[in-house]
Amino acid sequence: MYIIIVGCGKIGSTILADLVKEGHNVIAIDNDPEVTQEITNIYDVMTVQGNGTDCNTLNEAEVHRAEMFIAATPSDELNMLSCFLAKKMGAQNTIARIRNPEYNLESLGFLKQHLDLSMAINPEMLAAKEMYNILKLPSAVKIETFSARTFEIIELILKEGSKLTGVKLMNLRNKYKAKFLICVVRRGDEVFIPDGNFVLQPGDKIGLTAEPSEIQKFMRAVGIDKKQAKNVMILGGGKIAYYLANMLTGTGYGVKIIEQEKPKCDALSASLPNAVVIHGDGAQQELLLEEGLNNVDAFVSLTGMDEENILISIFAASHNVPTVITKVNRNELGSMASRLGLDCVISPKEIMSDVLVQYARALENSRGSNVETLYNIMDGKAEVLEFNVKNDFKSTGIPLKNLKLRSGILIAGIIRDRKPIIPDGSDVILQKDKVIVLTKNEHLNDLSDIIK
Repeated sequence: MYIIIVGCGKIGSTILADLVKEGHNVIAIDNDPEVTQEITNIYDVMTVQGNGTDCNTLNEAEVHRAEMFIAATPSDELNMLSCFLAKKMGAQNTIARIRNPEYNLESLGFLKQHLDLSMAINPEMLAAKEMYNILKLPSAVKIETFSARTFEIIELILKEGSKLTGVKLMNLRNKYKAKFLICVVRRGDEVFIPDGNFVLQPGDKIGLTAEPSEIQKFMRAVGIDKKQAKNVMILGGGKIAYYLANMLTGTGYGVKIIEQEKPKCDALSASLPNAVVIHGDGAQQELLLEEGLNNVDAFVSLTGMDEENILISIFAASHNVPTVITKVNRNELGSMASRLGLDCVISPKEIMSDVLVQYARALENSRGSNVETLYNIMDGKAEVLEFNVKNDFKSTGIPLKNLKLRSGILIAGIIRDRKPIIPDGSDVILQKDKVIVLTKNEHLNDLSDIIK
């Protein structure tokens, strides 16, 4: 697919890397010559130095050929104008990064209609939603949903003394009555698609599939459920903090935001009347303790500095805060944070990139591929895909235990008539099913690709 990306900062370059990895023909536009040179050195892509709102620049990038046009500069207005011009010049699908809270849902709908945008993406809003979902199910470190939330995959980290450790997976279903499947395990830097003889260990990160109603039942049974957070402390008063606090206060959570800049405090106080906003330096441990760190259910670190977020999150965890969420954008620091014991690390740029990879797959789907949804899990070391079963799939009606699957692939779920099935060897795939496939080393475009 011919894809143009305008703006190659932290988010744009992450999107570019993931789309190149998917095999797309990507063209990068940026007005900074050092950025375009660096991209040329790292990736096998064409670059154009210039402004994404300049018609000559867009012509040089052959915008009329673009099947996807993504504007991801720091300016919402430039992104919208760039997409508007690209559409007028022949681009098929235009996507703008729009972050400002002033562009509410109503005005965004108006802008999408009149600018003919295919999609408006707000990475800060997406990150806030992911954090909100985790605060609703605080035992998880990541949650992905499929088919209108009828099926979920959650990631958990097993602590020392967990009832799940030291037991063969084949024995877990007999021991606990909940209907679930442990479909992937990350141990250190290795990822396993486990069989029934696999034995879990403390420190493992597991991917668990189940119906939403079964997940809580299972967690209670194995003693890893945490009480839902009701009092949340947020460090940093940026856009993610605003979106998250707005979601939390709207559903009855108690929220306290600590922000160092007085103008931001004033703006947050005016826009979030049900939140408590504290003007102060959250890097000062005494302030966090004075404001009740020891009594909160969750701590979310959202400053603009990854290193500060990591260090203060470690401090919060050392004071036994049940749920600690850390925003980290740099990949190498995200890995470091996990090694330092921070379970829930969230990157807005990775979330936005995942959405755009899914969108690109969906466009390919309309041209023959049958991938409906795609998620990266286990810190990008595994993929989960949702396929529609079409008439040309040759392996319908065959028990799963008799299917010869490629190495590193697992059928994690089947959705039939909107009802999820956690499969065992006797289940079969039928036409019109949706099938959830997990893979750790394959690039899959069609359900038939899972068969040897």
